[in-house]
Amino acid sequence: MTQRSDAKDEHQSGGPWRSTQMAENVADLKRLVTGQRILYISLAVAFVLGLALQVVGYAIKASGPHEPFGLMADLLYALAWALWTGVVVAVFVEIVPRVKRRQIKQAIDAYEALAGHSGAEKVQISDRDKRRG
Repeated sequence: MTQRSDAKDEHQSGGPWRSTQMAENVADLKRLVTGQRILYISLAVAFVLGLALQVVGYAIKASGPHEPFGLMADLLYALAWALWTGVVVAVFVEIVPRVKRRQIKQAIDAYEALAGHSGAEKVQISDRDKRRG
């Protein structure tokens, strides 16, 4: 009975092999979670899927189907249009300002590094300014 429960516990915890794998890949996993890769991939997939479904919906709608397929084609066309245009809005509202903020911060850091050698004051960015963008 104890051997069976020990084997079950080892299987659930993953054993030494899983611990070794996690130890080797923990830095990559942290970078993946804290980075923006997941956001960018999901936006790209939504954009491509929305465009493809809009083309399919338009093709079905243009063929002149009767009632049930015509309604489904209209719904597919409208939902796909909403999907890919939503991605475009998200890019302009969220991604572009974030990139510009990062560029401005890098420029300020470069200026501070240069000015630090000449004795100029450092520019302080408050928490409120960071949140506003």
